Amino acid sequence: MDKKLLSILVCPVCKGPLVYIREQNEMICYADALAYPIRYDIPVMLENEARTLSSDERENRK
Repeated sequence: MDKKLLSILVCPVCKGPLVYIREQNEMICYADALAYPIRYDIPVMLENEARTLSSDERENRK
C-alpha cells in the first residue's frame, strides 16, 4: 500500500483514523470496530463491505 494514500484515508463512518494491518490486508477503525478490506491494493471504504471486529480484536489493539 502507498504510504501517502494510507496517511489521508479516514473511516467513512466517523471520519476517524484508520490503522493499516498488513498481515490481514485491512484498514481498521477501532472507534467503530470495523475492518475495511484492501483488494488488489485498493482500499474498499464502503461500510457494507466492512466486517465487524470481534471483541478479542477490539481488546488486542496493536
